Amino acid sequence: MTQTAHNRGGAPVGYLTELGPVEAGAVLYLRLWCDGAEAQQQVWNDFSTSLGAQHGRSALRNLEDLCQLCADHGRRPLMRHHVTCKCLGADEACFANFVGAATDGAREDAMLMATLLVRPDVAPSIVELAQSLGLALRRMARHVPTSTHRQPAETLH
Repeated sequence: MTQTAHNRGGAPVGYLTELGPVEAGAVLYLRLWCDGAEAQQQVWNDFSTSLGAQHGRSALRNLEDLCQLCADHGRRPLMRHHVTCKCLGADEACFANFVGAATDGAREDAMLMATLLVRPDVAPSIVELAQSLGLALRRMARHVPTSTHRQPAETLH
């Protein structure tokens, strides 16, 4: 793979504000999960506060497994923008649309998008995880009118 093809995954293709709550949540929590232990603690706090300990733990496990499978079996590393960046990268847009399709029950579309992220034999596993995660994000969006995250001071790439 050329360096140019790898960089395309991070190319800005839109803004987080253009996404629905499930899709935006998927990108935000992907960014946070990949940002390290402190950010992962924020994910747990959000999930447990919004969903309760039991459902929050389940959502956390789904996110963790989804991220791990993407990392271990990805076609290439997923490119992400900084947690506070307002931009939406190409890989993030793919991930967001994948989670959205899985959540909406569009299994064939989700399977197709999953093969853009991971090897085809792993795709069914991540579709199930994405659907469960997306349903949790949908419940969170219904119960939490505003995000508890810091607002960015500036756009960072």
